[in-house]
Amino acid sequence: MISTYVFGAIVLSALVTWVPRVLPFVLTRYKALPDLVVRFLSFLPLTIIFALTLSSVVSPKVGQLPKFLPIETIAVLPTFFLAAKTKNILLAVVVGVVLVAGLRFIF
Repeated sequence: MISTYVFGAIVLSALVTWVPRVLPFVLTRYKALPDLVVRFLSFLPLTIIFALTLSSVVSPKVGQLPKFLPIETIAVLPTFFLAAKTKNILLAVVVGVVLVAGLRFIF
């Protein structure tokens, strides 16, 4: 049997996860955001993808300059080119994964 403490922790965790994702939709359902906020939010997907990509390509060490990982850096260039040309993120992700797998297999 599940204890009330564990059940309460699961319910509280679900709420903490769910509320920040649903609350913005509820708050902006009937009221539009200012143009400045909409313009700012339009840049978020690009910056998030760049941050995730940079963290995958660079290997940081404390007290040293970051080093670029050679295989991942080589794979990023054609992947970005493909994403810019086709505007298809799913295809770019698949090509990037295949490129990294192929380069790791060769090297």
